[in-house]
Amino acid sequence: MKNISVLGSTGAIGVQALDVIKKRGYKVSALAAKSNVEKLAEQAKEFRPKYLCIYDESKADSLKNLVGSEFEILTGMDGLCKVASLDEADLVLNGVVGTIGLRPTLAAIEAGKDLALANKEALVAGGDLVMGAVRRKGINLYPVDSEHSAIFQCLQGSRRKDLKKILLTASGGPFFGKSREDMRGVTVEQALAHPTWKMGKKITVDSATLMNKGLEFIEAMRLFGVSADEIEIVIHRESVIHSAVEFKDGAVIAQLGVPDMRIPIQYAITYPERCESPTKPLSLFDYGRLTFYKPDFEAFDCIKTALRAAALGGTAPATVSGADEVAVGLFLDKKIGFLDIGRLVSGALDSAEIKPISTVEDVVGAVEAAGNYVLSAYKSGL
Repeated sequence: MKNISVLGSTGAIGVQALDVIKKRGYKVSALAAKSNVEKLAEQAKEFRPKYLCIYDESKADSLKNLVGSEFEILTGMDGLCKVASLDEADLVLNGVVGTIGLRPTLAAIEAGKDLALANKEALVAGGDLVMGAVRRKGINLYPVDSEHSAIFQCLQGSRRKDLKKILLTASGGPFFGKSREDMRGVTVEQALAHPTWKMGKKITVDSATLMNKGLEFIEAMRLFGVSADEIEIVIHRESVIHSAVEFKDGAVIAQLGVPDMRIPIQYAITYPERCESPTKPLSLFDYGRLTFYKPDFEAFDCIKTALRAAALGGTAPATVSGADEVAVGLFLDKKIGFLDIGRLVSGALDSAEIKPISTVEDVVGAVEAAGNYVLSAYKSGL
């Protein structure tokens, strides 16, 4: 019997994680959400955790009115860090979106909790801090992203020194094959129409710009201790091969499955056991063939900027991550165009002073400065 704290419980990852937890019969020690009090209250009544955290402090009274006094209600970053470090939790699943997930990630690690991590921004922006803490505390970090779960699985039973290259797959998003001119008038609704995955709005837009793959590129560098030269991005439209690894003898091992996030979520929760999956089995006959393409770095400038940040190191990845968060928010609010996202993120990186990272404040400062750059550029007419 596992006892699990779920951060970001009302988002796409959190909802699917709770589906897995329910089917496995595990206990929930805490649930945390950003602002969706109605969904959080519904989850609280079903899973009966001791603690609830609503990040938006202005929603605390509304949550209490919905659930009564049965649960201990926490708020803000302090509350998020507390539910990430509860004594009774065996595992923390962090499905928070954005760099607000960094502090609770570190809090869970410092408390000695094993961590199922879907919050890629924590690794992108503060990867050296996170991985350093993981090594120091000796906890287990299980990747939840389908690509990184695939790499994690492909490397099992092999010597790391035999690894030659990671093949990081990407669906290509809804605008695969489009030129920049073709994407000039892209709407929010079009950007949210992902061809293979059902995800939250922010990550879906990131998939449309290919920024998500750039962030995952940096995440893979952190998780697996490889250089940028040891990762190759491959567009794979069918999203059946979730990633692969190539060894120095030429052997390539890939992990395949239907595009359903409950598979990597469940593996992160149940590792090292493999349990009956709630998803349908993969039938290669249903697909007929699998296709592969090189990314178009000119049409999709977000991925090019992310790789540039990876090469620069220091606070550069935090700058790109922070700028992207704000730019995508502006796009979802229909205040800027689709192509403006890449332009603003690139501009934020160009204007940033890149520094080494030694504290959380270094990361937070870089993220905030990048967000301020984006807002200032937007207000001044881009």
